[in-house]
Amino acid sequence: MEYLLMIHSETSSNAEAVPEATRQKMLSAYRAYTEALQGAGVIRGMNRLRPASSGTTVRVREGKTQVQNGPFIETREELGGYYLIDVPNLDAALSWAARCPGASHGTMEVRPIWPMDAY
Repeated sequence: MEYLLMIHSETSSNAEAVPEATRQKMLSAYRAYTEALQGAGVIRGMNRLRPASSGTTVRVREGKTQVQNGPFIETREELGGYYLIDVPNLDAALSWAARCPGASHGTMEVRPIWPMDAY
């Protein structure tokens, strides 16, 4: 079953203040985690996201398209990236989420994928 592991962390404005040595250590930890997922054959996709302030929302209300540039919400944490994995069950997904470097400095949200063919 596929699960999306979403990495929520401090907003990018705070992340930019992280010293370079700390940033490099964090990137190394993410590389090692990604390699472990690849080695286990469970990874289906992953990406880092640009800050929420660079996003755009689209809504259609009464037939009219509304487009708004970010930021959209007041929060200390934002979605910073994700891993899409395919594992046997929720316990396995939670185990992988706990191993993610993002779990040590933010919050991991684990959500099962609802396949489009299920409609």
